[in-house]
Amino acid sequence: MIIEIARWILIVFGVFFIIVGVVMLFKPSIARATLRKAGSTNLINYGEITVRMIPAVALILFSAHSMYPTVFTLFGWFMLLTSLVLYFVPKRLHHDFSNKSADILKPVYFQLISPISVAIGIMLINAVI
Repeated sequence: MIIEIARWILIVFGVFFIIVGVVMLFKPSIARATLRKAGSTNLINYGEITVRMIPAVALILFSAHSMYPTVFTLFGWFMLLTSLVLYFVPKRLHHDFSNKSADILKPVYFQLISPISVAIGIMLINAVI
């Protein structure tokens, strides 16, 4: 049962990557504005970190059943551990980093990397089905 829940969480995570890729391609200003909000309030900061941990745990739990068990395990642990670290990074530092990243990533850069997000989403879904 847990494995099936993890599978569906990863399918939703893959769809999320695809949607983000489409938004980055056609509405890069929305993607940039969203990046600027990271860490801006306690709710956004800790909510974002907590929600990020859900697919991280799903990657770890489902790894043995996936097409790429080592990749799933490593990426899942990486996401989980970096999420735990972010709980202890001051919210202001997280927000400042997001804003500096948004300053560097002009809308055209979001459009250029959007196919990578779509490809990750497709590969993730393919690896768990």
